[in-house]
Amino acid sequence: MAAGALLLACALLAGVAVAQRLVMVQSGPLVRTEGSHVTIWCNVTGYKEGVQQDFEWSMYLASAPDREIRIVSTAQQNYAYSFYAQRVNSREIYVERLSRDSAVLHITKVQAKDQGLFECYTPNTDGQYLGSYSARTNLTVIADSLTVTAPAQTLSKVEGDTLQLACEVARTTLQHTHLSVGWYLRSPEDAAAPPQELVTLSRDFVLRSGGPYRQRMAAGDLRLDKTSTTSYRLTIHKLQPMDQGLLYCQAAEWIQDPDESWFAMTRKQSDKTQLRIQPTDRDFSIQVSTERRSFTAGEPLELRCTIEAQNVPERFFSVSWVFSSSPVAVVGPSAVPVLGQDYIAREAAGQMTVRKESPNVHLLKLHHLHPDDAGKYICRVTEREKTPTGDFIDRSKRSRNVQITVQPLKSNITVSLSSNSSEVLEGDVIHLTCSIQSATGPLSIVWQWTDKDATGPTQEVASVDREGTVWHSSTYRERSSYGEIRVERVRADTFTLSLYNSLPGDEGEYHCKATEWLETSTEPELNWEKIGEMSATQTVTVKTVESSFMVSASSRTPSVTFGDSFDLLCLVKPRHNPRVPTSVTWRFMPASTETDNGDQGEFKDLVTFTREGTLQWGEQLLGLGTRTTVDRSHSNTNFRLSVTRAGRREAGKYQCTAILWRKNYDNSWSRVANRTSNLLGISVLQPESKLQVQKTNLSQVYLEDSRVRINCSITSQTSQDSQHAVLWYVRRAMGSEADELLLRIERSGAFEYGAYADEERLRRRVQAERLSPRLYVLTLNRAESSDSGTYYCLVEEWLSDPDGAWYRLSRGSSGFTQVLVRQPEVRLQVEEMELNVTVEESGSIRLGCSIPSQSSRDSRFSVSWYVERSEDEDDEDQPGEEGRERECVFSIGHDAVFGNGNCSPREEAGPNSRLQFERMTSDQYSLTIQGARPSDAGRYYCHVEEWLLNPRNAWYRLATNNSGFTIVNVVQQASTLQSVVCSNNSLFYFVFFYPFPIFGILLIAVLLVRFKSRNNNKSQEGKNGAPLLWIKEPHLSYSPTCLDPPALSLHPGSVD
Repeated sequence: MAAGALLLACALLAGVAVAQRLVMVQSGPLVRTEGSHVTIWCNVTGYKEGVQQDFEWSMYLASAPDREIRIVSTAQQNYAYSFYAQRVNSREIYVERLSRDSAVLHITKVQAKDQGLFECYTPNTDGQYLGSYSARTNLTVIADSLTVTAPAQTLSKVEGDTLQLACEVARTTLQHTHLSVGWYLRSPEDAAAPPQELVTLSRDFVLRSGGPYRQRMAAGDLRLDKTSTTSYRLTIHKLQPMDQGLLYCQAAEWIQDPDESWFAMTRKQSDKTQLRIQPTDRDFSIQVSTERRSFTAGEPLELRCTIEAQNVPERFFSVSWVFSSSPVAVVGPSAVPVLGQDYIAREAAGQMTVRKESPNVHLLKLHHLHPDDAGKYICRVTEREKTPTGDFIDRSKRSRNVQITVQPLKSNITVSLSSNSSEVLEGDVIHLTCSIQSATGPLSIVWQWTDKDATGPTQEVASVDREGTVWHSSTYRERSSYGEIRVERVRADTFTLSLYNSLPGDEGEYHCKATEWLETSTEPELNWEKIGEMSATQTVTVKTVESSFMVSASSRTPSVTFGDSFDLLCLVKPRHNPRVPTSVTWRFMPASTETDNGDQGEFKDLVTFTREGTLQWGEQLLGLGTRTTVDRSHSNTNFRLSVTRAGRREAGKYQCTAILWRKNYDNSWSRVANRTSNLLGISVLQPESKLQVQKTNLSQVYLEDSRVRINCSITSQTSQDSQHAVLWYVRRAMGSEADELLLRIERSGAFEYGAYADEERLRRRVQAERLSPRLYVLTLNRAESSDSGTYYCLVEEWLSDPDGAWYRLSRGSSGFTQVLVRQPEVRLQVEEMELNVTVEESGSIRLGCSIPSQSSRDSRFSVSWYVERSEDEDDEDQPGEEGRERECVFSIGHDAVFGNGNCSPREEAGPNSRLQFERMTSDQYSLTIQGARPSDAGRYYCHVEEWLLNPRNAWYRLATNNSGFTIVNVVQQASTLQSVVCSNNSLFYFVFFYPFPIFGILLIAVLLVRFKSRNNNKSQEGKNGAPLLWIKEPHLSYSPTCLDPPALSLHPGSVD
C-alpha cells in the first residue's frame, strides 16, 4: 500500500493522470423475504479497456464476520464452498453477466441462512493495483408473511350483469413496506397468453387499469374499493363477453432500498374464479304482420313491424316504412316519426298514424285506403351499436314485401244486434252490441226503442256520427247525464249501447240503424256520400225484482248447550245486484220476554247489512260473554249470523228482514219491496252433567280425642272449568231427625258453618280442606263420642255461562262413612297382694298402692286409703260386710289436691299431721302413718279411680278398682327415760338445748384466760425454756335426735 501510494504521488507530480479501478455493488442493507428471488448487481470501472472483467461472490455470516464463504465466480468452475456448492450446481444461485464490466448475482430462492454480508470481488487485469477491487452490501432475510386469499368458485353471469369479487390481503412484517393489489384476467382458451390487467391499486395508492378496461373504469363500470384494512372488492358493471375467463387477485409487498428504488419482495396470487358470461344475442329479425292483404277503398290498413331480439329496450333501433321504394316514415330510437314528403298532409289530416306501440312493435296505419295505396310495403330496421372504443356501427335488415290490394268501394254492409241477455233482472245492465260487417267507409249509428207491443211511437235513444261523436235524445239526455246510458264505438264497425240500472220501462224492442258513408273529396272541404244503410232489432225483457224477491232463514242447530256456537243463515233471492241492493236485518226476541199466558214479546234489531255494504248494530245486544260475527257471501245472497259461546240471553226467536232498494239515476234511493223470513227458535240448554262422586261406603272406629278424616272424591266432572260447592252432612242414628248440615264450602272457597256445628260446638274442632280440585277432606279434631254418626258430602257442580253468570248444573252425594267414637278400653289394675304388718307403738306404718296397668297414658288417678276396723277383734269378715266399719284415712284427687278424692278423711292434713303421702312414680303411691297408735290397727286398702280428660277439657271417671288388704297390728310398749323425755317438750329442751349456750360461754371464757396467761408468760418462757401447760378444748359430740342424748367427752390428748 505504501509503495502504491508512492507511485501514485510520483505520477501526479509528473502530471500524468492514471485511472483508478472502482468496484460498486448495490447499496444495502437489502431486505428480502425468504423464498423470493434476490438480485445484487456489481459494476467495475477504471480498468484497462478491452479486457473482460470477472466477478467473484462471497459472503460473511454475522456469527463469523472474518470467515469468507465463497459462493460463485465467473472465472472458476468449482469456486463455491460446500455451503453453497449444491445450490450453485443446481443453478439456484448463478451470476448473470450484463456486460464485460457488469454482472448480477441471482439467488432464485433466498433462505434465512443467506442473511449476511455479500462481497463482490473483481480480479486485477491491469498488471498493477490501483483503486478498489471489491465492494460489500448487507442482505437481511425476513419471513414471508404476505397472504392473499379469495375463494375459488365458478360463477355464471349474463352479459350486462354486475360482478363483485372480494380479496383479503394481509401481512405481519415489521419492516416499512407498501402493498399493491390488482385483479387480473387470464383467457381460458390460451393458458400461455399473458394475463390481462383489469385494475390495480399501486403501492402509492393510485388506481390504474389495463388498456381495454381504461375507458370502462372512467365510465364507472369498473371499480376497486378498499372496504377494510385487509379487504379489497372488485366491481364490474355491465359485464361483456370479453370479461369471461379466470379472475384472480395478485398482491405484491414492496420495500424501498437505500438507493430509493422500490423492490417487490414477494408476489402472491389468490385462488382463481372461473367466470362464464352468457352473451346476449345481438342478432335480430323482422316480421311485418297485417290482418289481411285485400282491402276495399275506405277501409283502414294496419301494418305492424315486430322486432324479435334480446333486450330490445336497451338497444337502439330505427324503423323505416317504405312503400313501393318511396319512404313513408322513419321512427328513430326516440320514437319521433319523420314522415315522407308525400305523407305529411295525410298525417296532418288524421288519415295516417305512425307510432311505436311497444319497444319491439311499430305501427303504420292508413285510416282510409285509396286505390293508389295498393302496392308493396317494406319495414327496414337499423340498429346502431356503440363499441367499447366509442365508435358506432350500424346493422340493417329489411322485412319481406307485403303486397296490399285495394278494391274499389262497394257497400255490402250487414248489421247484427245482440244483447247480453234477452231477459234481464231489474237493476241489471242492458248491454246491446251492434256489429257491422263488410263496411268500407265511415259509419254512423242511430239507436231507437219501441215498446214491446210496437203500439207506441219509436223513440230515438242516441246516435253516433261519422266522427264518433255521441248525441243523446232529449228523452234520455237527463238519464245519460248521470251515466245511466252509455254509447260507445268500440271499433270502427262495432257500437254498444248500455243501459245501467235497468227499469221495468226499459223493456221493449231496440233498433240499431247503421249508415255507411263515402268521402268524395279531401280537405279543406270534405263531402260525404251515403252508400248504404241497414238495421237490426233485438227484444229485451226486464224482469222486476219484486216478483222473485223472497227471504228465508235456516239453522242447523236449533238447540245448543251453553258455550256452544250456532249459525243462522238468511237466504235472499234473487242474486244481488249492485243497482238494486238489499239491506238485511237480523232481529231477535229473547225467550225471557215471552209471558206465561203466551203473549209474544217484541223483536228488536241485532245487526243490519246496509245497502252500502256496511254494518249497523242495533239496540238489542247479546250476552257480554258472547261473540257475534256476521258475514255475507260474495254474491250477497247469503247473510250469516254466527254466535259463539251462547248463553241464556241468546235463547229466543230470530228472524231476518230484507228491504229491496233501487238506486235512481239521480243517485236517490227508492224502496221497492220488503220481506220477512220465517222464525227460527233457538234453545240454549245447560250441558249434560257428568258429575260423579265416589259412592264407597266406609266404617271407621276412632278413640276419643283422636283425629277423624273423611274424604270426598269427585271422580268425574262435566268441564275442566267446573267449580264445586261441597256440603258436609251428619246423620245421628237411623230413623232420627233429618240430616244435619255441618259445613258448606262455597265454590269460591268460603266456609259457612251449619246450625249443627254451632249446637254441638264443632266450630273449633271441625276443619275442611281441598287437597286438589277433586278431593275434599273433612277433619274432626279431638273427636268425642257424641261425634259418632254417618257422614257424607253433597257436591254441587257449578259452571259459568258465557255471560259470566254462575249456575248450578247438578248435585251428587258421596257414599256414607259410619264413624264410631268410643272411650278407651278399661285396663285399670291395682295390685291385690295382701300383707300383714306389725309395728310397735309410736312406729311408722307404710302403706303402698301400685297400679301395674292403666287404660291410657294420659290417665290421672284419684287414690284413697280406707281402713276397716271390726268391733270384734276376732271378726275377720271382708270389707263392706256387716259388722265392719270402713273409715277414710287419706284421699288425694286426680287434680293432686289432698282431700279431693272420693272420701273425706277424718284427720286433716297439716304440719302436725301424722300422715305422710308420697308418689314415687306415676303408678306408685305410698302413705306413711307416723307415731303408730293401737287405734291404728286394722285392714287397710287403697281405692283407685281412673280419670280422663274428654275433648271438651272436662274430666270424667273411666274406671275404679281396689287393692289387696294390708293388715296392720300395733304392739304397745312400756315407758322409758327416753320416751319420757321425748314426750315432754319442756324436759326435752332443758336436756338437749339449754346446755349448749352454757358450754359456749364457758369455752369463750377459757380461751380468753388462756390468751392472757400466754402473753404474760412469754418473757418467763424465754428465760428458763420451760413449756407452758396447754389445755385443748373438750370434744363435744351431739345428736339432734331425741333418741341419742348429747354426750360430752374428753378424748386422749386433750391436755398436753
